[in-house]
Amino acid sequence: MKLTLPAYVGRIAFSALAALIGAIFALPLIWFIFAPFNARAELGLAIPDPWTLSNFATVFGNSYAVQALWNSFIQATGGVILVGAAATLAAYALSRSSVPGKGAVTYTLLLFSSVVSGSAAMVPIFLIVSAMGVMDTHIAVILTFAGGLLPTAMFILRDFIDSIPKSYEESAMVAGASPVQAFFDVALPVIRPGIVVVVVWAFVNIWGSFLIPFILLRSSDNMPASVAIYSFYSEAGTPIVTLLAAYALIYSLPVVALYLFVSWKFGFRFFGGIKA
Repeated sequence: MKLTLPAYVGRIAFSALAALIGAIFALPLIWFIFAPFNARAELGLAIPDPWTLSNFATVFGNSYAVQALWNSFIQATGGVILVGAAATLAAYALSRSSVPGKGAVTYTLLLFSSVVSGSAAMVPIFLIVSAMGVMDTHIAVILTFAGGLLPTAMFILRDFIDSIPKSYEESAMVAGASPVQAFFDVALPVIRPGIVVVVVWAFVNIWGSFLIPFILLRSSDNMPASVAIYSFYSEAGTPIVTLLAAYALIYSLPVVALYLFVSWKFGFRFFGGIKA
């Protein structure tokens, strides 16, 4: 079909606008990729000349920053395991039980979970953690994140479990399987995509969080990378751009690698694998 002049102009204008918006989002990413390999602290968009790995050598020579990456991994992994296991069992119980008002309970937990890990709740969280005697430990950070992320994780997984007809588990139990075996052999393989989504979502939330570990941790030995990244600022508060960019690139790699691995191995689906 032949385009009229107004339609042709409109398409050109739309393409130009889309290219402009794409460039606005792409330019910071391009700088983020190339800046760590630049020997000078420049904010320009030029390709580094010469290329250098000295920024990464300096970053890995900072024992505090390297330890912080390991601390982030410990806290994120611990939180993911706790959230994933607890949310799977709780969501399955909510989906298969006949408790009156279970829907209202789920939505209430989801509503209040938005406050648990927020700044409004940090004073009571601080007092509770202090009273438990776990201040300045990885356990404090892991438990706090688990409390904040668990309701949303339950809400996500319950949709996956609701998509599984109960007749599948009932058939397994008629064949002699126990309720526990029916869960592990029938339900769990089907809701695996939902668990993967929750795992990645929880990992990203914990890995990138700053406020909770900053308040609950005291010693530098326990600080995560989200806090340690501020060690690449001068005493006057000015960022050392090249080192900051190099550390930020290293800091982002585990999340990118996790996403690519999960997308390749499992794929992301926000629906269950069996439909009635």
